[in-house]
Amino acid sequence: MDMKKRTSGVVWLSLLLLVVLSAAWIGWGLQSQAFAEESADLYFKTPGTPVGPPAPSPQETVYSRIGSFDSRLLVWFVTQQHTYFGGFVLALPIFCVLLEFLGLSSRKPSLALRYDGLARDLAKVALLALSVTAVVGSLMLGMFIWFYPSFMKYMGGTFKSFMPLYAIVFVGESLLLILYYYSWNRLAVPSLKWVHASIGVLTNLFGAALLFLANSWSAFMMAPAGIDAQGRFLGNGWHLLHSALWNPLNVHRFLADIMSGGAVVLAYACYRFFTSKTDEERAYFDWVGYVFLFVTVCALLPMPFAGYWLMRSVYAFSQSMGVTMMGGLLTWLFVVQALLIGALFLGVNYYLWQSMARLRGGERYQPYYQSLLAVLMLALFIWLTPHTVMMSGSEVKAMGGSSHPVVGNYGVMSAKNGAVNILILVTTLSFIYYRRANRTMVVSWVKQGNLLIGALFLLGSINIIYLSVYGFYLPAKLRVGLSSPQAVTTLTVLVVGLVINRMMLKGALVHGPVQWGKISVRGMVGLFGLAAAFSWVMGLMGYIRSSGRLAWHVSEVMADVSPWAFTPDFAFAAKMVTLNMVIFWGAVFALFWMCQRDQLPVMEEELAEGAAPVLAPSSSQEA
Repeated sequence: MDMKKRTSGVVWLSLLLLVVLSAAWIGWGLQSQAFAEESADLYFKTPGTPVGPPAPSPQETVYSRIGSFDSRLLVWFVTQQHTYFGGFVLALPIFCVLLEFLGLSSRKPSLALRYDGLARDLAKVALLALSVTAVVGSLMLGMFIWFYPSFMKYMGGTFKSFMPLYAIVFVGESLLLILYYYSWNRLAVPSLKWVHASIGVLTNLFGAALLFLANSWSAFMMAPAGIDAQGRFLGNGWHLLHSALWNPLNVHRFLADIMSGGAVVLAYACYRFFTSKTDEERAYFDWVGYVFLFVTVCALLPMPFAGYWLMRSVYAFSQSMGVTMMGGLLTWLFVVQALLIGALFLGVNYYLWQSMARLRGGERYQPYYQSLLAVLMLALFIWLTPHTVMMSGSEVKAMGGSSHPVVGNYGVMSAKNGAVNILILVTTLSFIYYRRANRTMVVSWVKQGNLLIGALFLLGSINIIYLSVYGFYLPAKLRVGLSSPQAVTTLTVLVVGLVINRMMLKGALVHGPVQWGKISVRGMVGLFGLAAAFSWVMGLMGYIRSSGRLAWHVSEVMADVSPWAFTPDFAFAAKMVTLNMVIFWGAVFALFWMCQRDQLPVMEEELAEGAAPVLAPSSSQEA
């Protein structure tokens, strides 16, 4: 049996599993009763008539264990795997459509063929990943029903009106993804290629809708809305979905899924680069790594602002939850998260600097790297400095108060936002240097353009630093508002700087072609480290967000009173996140291996069609 038949069989089996999964979920959601009395919305404070079940009593939320093993650890593991694969399935079709549109808009046939071939390879992986997601999702649903019956009965009864919609979107995305992949050859002619790309766009719309519906559960559990104080649904579906954290969580998880999916492709590109036996293959996978780093960084740059929006919304909903996450039990996890975010920016800059080895003339920018590194490290130290930390009673007594005598004066959010904005500006400057490395600009206003870009970055940095310092003299409720002008400043400098640089490079003299595959081993190892950090930080942030509820299934409404329930410490959480990441990566590499078997390389397909075998783009074909 060839690869196509095996793939088709797995896909249709998983689709059948999706239908069964959806039916089971709907069945669990159709258990509720109506109530006649009026009640008030817990969050929106609007009146309504209860039409859903009340939250289970504490006696119903004592859950079983597997012998002496805590079943919630098994549920944590399976849920994290489902989240990883779900994000992967969401991200890959987006990558496929972007690559397909790049191919359609390219005027170079060889580059268009390369984009289209890479997109089709990723679509095949997405199809297999969908099968794995369905299997893991079914296992997760079964475990929730078995280990948390009262929780699932309550959530199913509360969200019963959305269960059919979730099932339709779930199955619809699966069918569209199948159609998108298997119609690739039939719609390959130029007159139908845009129809095929439109199917990909529709697939991604269904995927985004699926993500938003899934996020409604997570947002509801952290910040419930649409229910009364007893947990009864009041009939307003929009209120149920539109809780205080739904919109920021949608943006945060969408960007996180793009980063997580891009990180896996980065790791695969590094793996194939190191195992390639020819220069052509190494050049091709070097190019793939560069393309997907660019895509991943595009999701990374707004991530700090999305995270800040999410935490600001958490504080607005429940100050105690916000303090628990950023100034209490989970404080040091946020310090580690900040360290990882800083490491990501350092890694991106390091990769760009190492990429200069591909470009003739890039060595002239080497003297600037030490200055950029110094600014990066200073911004990272400010970004890492906490304002408050979790302390024991003896530590508070020894310090004479709850605030640290030194750290307590620093680490406010305006300073942290300023630091991360400076990190973004330095990364933008590194990219500008990379774009100029093998070119000599010939426009008549080169000197004025350089002065303009320098003044733009300098004034933007001064404004960001001023707002950071000014925040120390404002109360916390006013200080949080400084994030908006800082973000606007950074976005303005980034966009205007790149546009001016692009205008300056028009008609530039090229010193030589981009030597794809000539990047140093250190650069590719750094890229692999970036991929690992992306996946690890996503798992850590998911744990932090979920643990903010402490012992509550639904904050202040439904508690988990099992006597063995606990909030894991950082060491335990780090081990679980690492285990999940390693197993996820192993499964993804297995998927890539399955897709690679029985498949002709791009070069062989081109030779079979009489085309020139070009595996890597030329100097004018940078992504």
